[in-house]
Amino acid sequence: MKRIALLLLLSLPFGASAQSKQPPTTLRGILLEELHTTHDQEDWFVPASVAVQGLTPEQANWNPGHGGHSVGQLAYHLWFWDSRALLRFNGQKPGAFDGNNDETFNDFSAAQWDDLVKKLNQVMSDWETAVQSADDQKLAANASLVEHVAAHNAYHIGQILYVRKLEGAWDPSKGVH
Repeated sequence: MKRIALLLLLSLPFGASAQSKQPPTTLRGILLEELHTTHDQEDWFVPASVAVQGLTPEQANWNPGHGGHSVGQLAYHLWFWDSRALLRFNGQKPGAFDGNNDETFNDFSAAQWDDLVKKLNQVMSDWETAVQSADDQKLAANASLVEHVAAHNAYHIGQILYVRKLEGAWDPSKGVH
């Protein structure tokens, strides 16, 4: 119950644009809002759909160096973990994984960029559909998982924007000046 109260408190709008809409009042509504604002609805920050939009494969492959990741690597990492977590949410077992998180970044190549953008959008849409159609018991049992997926997405979307800014491949009129 404390977690639900905390989620409700955290969902209260603080920004001027957020004040014009009503905050969600149910666990499903909160989780959907978190998923949508990291996928396809602008709120406090740029969603993934905007963060990866308009990049060429070469731009997506640009690496800032010093141990950083390219936009493509970050997007691949999000797709990888979102897909595995969605399988768990749906009661399925994800495929074998040796636990080396570096692989979740390094399996990206520029040749797969356009397909990866579609796959990332699809898994994020699939998450929203899964949460929308889940019964209340399943939502309550998996609320922490869904929240962690959204928080993880937000964290790496911030990195994507930072890398795009470093590369000079970000249009500030799309948000985050």
